[in-house]
Amino acid sequence: MKFRIPLFLLTLALSASSTVAANASPCSDWTIRGTYASTLHGLIFPPDGSAPLTLSGVVLTTNDGKGNFTQLDAVGVNGNVTPGWRPGSGTYSVNPDCTGTSTIVIPGSPDVHTQFIVSQSGNTTHFVVTDPGLATAGESERVNTSKK
Repeated sequence: MKFRIPLFLLTLALSASSTVAANASPCSDWTIRGTYASTLHGLIFPPDGSAPLTLSGVVLTTNDGKGNFTQLDAVGVNGNVTPGWRPGSGTYSVNPDCTGTSTIVIPGSPDVHTQFIVSQSGNTTHFVVTDPGLATAGESERVNTSKK
């Protein structure tokens, strides 16, 4: 009898977890609709081969659920942050497997390209910048689901 109860509980747990996985819906652009607070950290490798520069910052991004976003960021290089918020915008695409890409456009700067992973709930993302010379990554957390 001692063996049957744990076996029953294990069977119940496995069937419940497979039901949750079977009902998980695929991701889409709509999955990350809303406003996200992000942190980013990394290095910039100057093309002239000089010493790498440290990069860190915070970003507030609002996704429209249709593949477009606006953002404000404050980014510092080697501890020097320009006062105020820098505006930007861009596009993103979320794949059914919850991976995605984005292009960030900031006036006066080269476009920035990222790859990211979305949690199934859409409440968090993890991203990496894919442009040469940048070793930068970060995390995002949803702070609001309303569209501005």
